[in-house]
Amino acid sequence: MAAIKQFQVTFDCAQPERVARFWCEVLGYAAPPPPEGFATWDDYRHSLPPEDRDAWFACSDPSGVGPRLYFQRVPEGKVVKNRVHLDVRVGTGLVGEERLAALEAECARLVALGAVRVRLLPADEENESCLLMQDVEGNEFCLD
Repeated sequence: MAAIKQFQVTFDCAQPERVARFWCEVLGYAAPPPPEGFATWDDYRHSLPPEDRDAWFACSDPSGVGPRLYFQRVPEGKVVKNRVHLDVRVGTGLVGEERLAALEAECARLVALGAVRVRLLPADEENESCLLMQDVEGNEFCLD
C-alpha cells in the first residue's frame, strides 16, 4: 500500500472565510487568489446566489509543507468538544518558565485576533505545559 503524501484538514463552521483568515494569521498560511476571472473574493462571492456565498474557503502553507485547511459552512453549531484538534507548536524544545513565556506570548497574540484562552494544562511527569484555547468559532486547539 502506498504512503499518503498529502492530506487536508477540514473545519465545519458557520463563517468559513472568517475562520480561515483567523487560521491564516495563526499559522502564517495564505489564502488562494480569487477564482479565475475575478479580481477579488468579494467579486466572486457577489457572482453567486446568496445561499452559496461564504459556503467554503481554504488556505495553505506558502512553503507547501503543511496541510491545506478547508473550511465549509454547516447549518448546525458546535455543541461538544472537538474529536480532532490542532496543536500549534510554539514551545518546541522549551521547558519550564521559558516555555510558559512563549506560550503566553503567543496566547496574547491570538486572543487579539479573536481566540479565547480556556486554561493552562501545567507540566507533569510526562508532558510539558500547554494552553488549551478556542478559535473564533469555539473550535478547540492547543498551544504546545
